[in-house]
Amino acid sequence: MKDQPPVRVIAVTSGKGGVGKSNVTVNLAVTLAKAGQRVMVMDADMGLANIDVLLGLTPRLNLSHVVHGEASLEETIVDGPAGIRIVPASSGVAAMSDLTPAQNAGVIRSFSELTDPIDVLLVDTAAGLSDSVVSYTRAAREVIVVVCDEPASITDAYAMIKVMHRDYGVDRFHVLANQAQDVKQGRELYNKLARVAEKFLDVSLDFLGSVPYDENLKKAVQKQKTVVEAYPRSAASNAFKQIAKKTQAWPLPSAMEGHLEFFIERLVNYSSQEREL
Repeated sequence: MKDQPPVRVIAVTSGKGGVGKSNVTVNLAVTLAKAGQRVMVMDADMGLANIDVLLGLTPRLNLSHVVHGEASLEETIVDGPAGIRIVPASSGVAAMSDLTPAQNAGVIRSFSELTDPIDVLLVDTAAGLSDSVVSYTRAAREVIVVVCDEPASITDAYAMIKVMHRDYGVDRFHVLANQAQDVKQGRELYNKLARVAEKFLDVSLDFLGSVPYDENLKKAVQKQKTVVEAYPRSAASNAFKQIAKKTQAWPLPSAMEGHLEFFIERLVNYSSQEREL
């Protein structure tokens, strides 16, 4: 079997909850799909999953069934809007929010079961620095850090970047300002974070863009739809289109890399090696 082109593995994360990280994930996913990309979304917020709720889906199986050996990863996948595919997680299951690194690695390894080719894998992590956040952020090639105009958001985002860099060697982050009043305020939020990071850390930060505060976002959530589908001409939708274009311009991985190489190995489709393993 021919090797498939490398896949963009993008972790979407944040220092704290409530910044709209999951909403960013699903809207970016649908925008990329509308641009012709084959997109999969993994809900990696194991104990407080909400990707399915945001999209009005009712999956029968989720990642808790994979962890407990009750289903394969392939069996949990559900179809979402614009042809995106979703790996749902569980909500309200306390044990799932406290998986060990080995259990999280097992979930990642289960991607070896997948057969359909994809271009982009978006991993919606939990907020904070649990073992699951560390596992999935380390396994991704690109990391998007979502911040909003709250002191705690900036502080916690810096703490997350510091720990991921100092303890796990992640040195490249893309910052997205969410719910900004305008582009200027979004840039100012980025500058606040960048000034501190550049002073104390040897990391590379770039400003991915900002999503403006938009009442249409709230309306879309109430309809359990993405804003890019429900209100395609809204300010928020236009912002997601610009952000998606930037992500598509990122260089693709040319070979296996990352701390959890079997994750990347699956995504570049080294199928014969996987069967042997």
